[in-house]
Amino acid sequence: MNERNLKQTAQKHVPKQNKGKQALIAFISGGCMGIFGQLLMLFYENFCGFSQKNAVAPMIVTVILITAILTGLGLFDKMAQICGAGLFIPISGFANSLTASAMEGRSEGPIYGIGGNMFKLAGSVLTYGIASAFIFGMIRYVLFGG
Repeated sequence: MNERNLKQTAQKHVPKQNKGKQALIAFISGGCMGIFGQLLMLFYENFCGFSQKNAVAPMIVTVILITAILTGLGLFDKMAQICGAGLFIPISGFANSLTASAMEGRSEGPIYGIGGNMFKLAGSVLTYGIASAFIFGMIRYVLFGG
């Protein structure tokens, strides 16, 4: 089989992508994540006595915990295949990458395995996130004062 025939055969077997459908599913699932986060904030405000400003931190920690548990059970990846980008809002995607990397290294032990692999995927996000936060913080400080 020559290269041309191989490419034609491969094209026949490529699944068709319905980008409109995928965008709609990502939009709806992202909206559902936003609603879930808002409901968590309302829970922390109304039942735990947090102010609106202080309810943000426990909501974020709860989303991280739920994402880590779902990743550990192998459910988050299945949900992400269905929901697409809508499920990977920054905090849940970050929690998923940390947990998946930690699980990958668990056979090597807690220090070299879990600790060493945990930030493998998230290291670049942390590095550039911290660097850009510092730069923009300094710009804000210089332009608008402390």
